[in-house]
Order: sequence, then structure tokens, then C-alpha cells
Amino acid sequence: MEWETVIGLEVHVQLSTNSKLFSGSATKFGAAPNTQANIYDLAMPGTLPVLNKDALWMAVRFGVAIGAEIGKRSVFDRKNYFYPDLPKGYQVSQLDYPIVGKGSLTVTLDDGSEKVIGITRAHMEEDAGKSLHENYQGMTGIDLNRAGTPLLEIVSEPDIRSAREAVTYLKKLHSIIRYLDISDAIMAQGSMRCDANVSIRPKGETELSTRTEIKNINSFRFVEKAINYEVRRQRDVIEDGGRIVQETRLYDADKDETRSMRSKEVANDYRYFPEPDLLPIVIDEAYIAAIRASLPELPDAKKLRFRDEYGLGEYDAGVLVSSRELADYFETVARGSGDAKLAANWVTVELQALLNKHNWEVSDSPIQADRLATLITRIKDETISGKIAKTVFESMLDDASEVDAIIEDKGLKQVTDSGAIEKIVDEVIASNPNQVQQYREGKQQVIGFLVGQAMKLSQGKANPGQVNTLLKEKLK
Repeated sequence: MEWETVIGLEVHVQLSTNSKLFSGSATKFGAAPNTQANIYDLAMPGTLPVLNKDALWMAVRFGVAIGAEIGKRSVFDRKNYFYPDLPKGYQVSQLDYPIVGKGSLTVTLDDGSEKVIGITRAHMEEDAGKSLHENYQGMTGIDLNRAGTPLLEIVSEPDIRSAREAVTYLKKLHSIIRYLDISDAIMAQGSMRCDANVSIRPKGETELSTRTEIKNINSFRFVEKAINYEVRRQRDVIEDGGRIVQETRLYDADKDETRSMRSKEVANDYRYFPEPDLLPIVIDEAYIAAIRASLPELPDAKKLRFRDEYGLGEYDAGVLVSSRELADYFETVARGSGDAKLAANWVTVELQALLNKHNWEVSDSPIQADRLATLITRIKDETISGKIAKTVFESMLDDASEVDAIIEDKGLKQVTDSGAIEKIVDEVIASNPNQVQQYREGKQQVIGFLVGQAMKLSQGKANPGQVNTLLKEKLK
């Protein structure tokens, strides 16, 4: 039987506020356990919540950016469950009246086609604390630094049909969040976490099947691997005559498998009711309009502009706008060098390879955008060749000197003196009589070999265009 995969994602994004959603405690990552939890976070009797206005602003900013419905009246609810890292015995969240309603995200798939993935809602809620199991023999440590941290939970429609689509959607979401500057969205630090709801059904069916939820997946790669494993597992269970149980599962990256955690709760299990200590949030059109006016240029708009303004292809433009920092870097290089296509090539190939090799962000690169712009300018004015530029690029990693100083100190200037190049060409012709004869007999591609020999003889410093022209003249 042919099966169709049905996936919906719930993405928890930690909003970049200085304090928590309902208390004044700090939200800085990496602080010593329980040093960022005040009496409200500890659920001391008589303490009351105060809504963080920055968290509200960031949540609405996201909704406006994706063209979603904005809840002009939204309500906080108590989601009741008992766990050691939840001192109050309930989590303040939103159920029936979220701050952000229906919206959508358009993603570009691997085959170049576009797909619209629906977003059901995005609601604000507070995070729970963290249970620590290492270094506690027979006990569990509780760290409440994270308790009360503001989260925006973004829930997709079950429109995703493969693990690759899920990752594409997640990366687009990550990019928009970073452009909006509402979260650093570092998955390894937990500031962006993903729960995947996965089910399968016979191809052609329209009814949704029983789903499982894979909790707290913390990297793009693991999202893909976890979903692929779960799809295989469900298919094997059904084809062996079993049935899928609605449950919450955990992905074990070391074993590359999902395993059962607990039966899946439904809304009734949480006994939701409106939070009596918080009034409904009421916002007006002026508030939404002010946020809309403050939005930056978002990835899709920037991609169109890069194609129109700089003449870039679909692929290059897509890569460059994948992060705001990379897009800004490229624009600085393009404007500084006056050659957008050459700038795009260097940024998407050489710079990206460097960043991937060292697992760096663009901001970590020791080669600043203005220095790369100078390097490209030196290729254009024929001070150096494109090949030698790669040598200079590598030197720039450890040498903070000006690009021109590196070229001068290492003696890398391109030889453009016609007399010097003529001597090299004459030597190549004299040393390769067989290839010269082949060229004269009509084997035109041999010219590439002869140019290569000349470049080798000049240690890469001869201007390849001049070498090519002079060779052809002398071989006539």
C-alpha cells in the first residue's frame, strides 16, 4: 500500500525580552541555576502576574509579518498539570482567544515549486523550569531560571507532507523570526524548539489518522531524522497488523529512534480555564499599524529586490536572504566592489564554505564585508587573478592587514607586463611541440592545456586573459 505522510509542527520560540512574561526576573541564557527566579516564579502565595509589554509587541509583530489575523481581544488561560519544574501547578497560556490567529507561510521546495503552509495560530505562554537528572544520584534537580520565560508557540496546519518539507518550513520560520529580531532562535540553546505531530494514511484518503507527537527536537537535522524514523515505525506497525496509539514520543539522537514517553493528553486533560489574575488584552488598529510601519524588509521582499536590483538568479538570491546578517553582508560587498554577481559568487561559495567549516555565524567571520569588497575590486582591476584571490582570502583569515598590504607583502600581484608574459608564452610553445602541433591541426581545446602551463610557469601571477590572447596570436 502507498502511504501519505501528514505532519503538523508546533514551534516554541523564546522571545528576546530582558525579563520574563509575568515577572521582572532576567532571562539571560547560561546563568547559574535558580539565580533568575523571583517570588512570583517560585509561586509564593499572594504574588500576582504583570504582563510584559515587550512580549506582546513581539508576538503581534510576528503575526503582522506573516499576514495573520491579529486577536484584538486575547485572553490568558491556566493550563493545569503537575510537574516538579512547574511550581504553580499550572502554566499560563492561551487557548480559545490567542494573540495571533490564522495565517500562512509560503516555502520554496527542493524542486523549485512553491507551497503554502497554513498557520493555525500563535499564542503567548510562559515556559516551565528545567529538570536536571545528571549528577544527582537517585534524585532530580530543579532549575527555575527558565520558568516564566516568554514563549510564542506557532502551530501549523497539518499541511506538511515530508520531513524535508518540515525542515524547509522550519528554516523559513527561523529566518523570519531572526529578521524580526524577536528571538535569537538558537535551537541548541532551546530558544527555538519544535514538536512534530506525525501520522500516515493511505494515499488518496482525506481523513486524518491517529498521530504521535515527537517533543522538543532541537536541530533542523534531528527534525528530519526524527520524522523519517517515526514514519517508518508507523508504517511497519500498521503493515504488521497493529495500530498507532496517540502518544508523546521522544527522539533519541544517539540511537536515531523515537521512543514512547507518555500517552498524549488532550485539551480536556489540562482543565483549561481563564486566568483570573490577568485581564483580557485589548489592542486597537493604531497599535497594529505602528507595528506594521516598523517592520523590516522581510526575506521574500528582499529576495525579489536582489533579483531585480542586482540581477541575481533565484538560487543565489534565496541563499543570500536566508539570514538577515548574510543579506546585509552581501549588500556591503556588492556596493563596495561594484560587482553584485561576483560578490554573490564569493559570498555563497567561498564565505559560506568558511562559515560551514568552522560552524561560524556571519558575525563571527574574521573577513569583514568591506575587506572582501576590496579583494573583489582587486580582481576586477586585474591587480590579482581570481585564482590568486583565493590565496589572499585564506591569508585574510589570520592576517588582519589591509588587503593591498597582504598582496604586496606576499608578492602576489598579477603580471600584466606584455614583455614578461611573452617570454613565458614563448617558453611554453617551445616546451610543448606536440600540443602546439595538435592545436594547429584544429584541436582547439588544447589551448586550455597551454594556458595552464603558462600559468604554472608564472606561479599563477600572469594575467590569464593576456596569456590566452598572446598564445593564440603566436600559434597562428
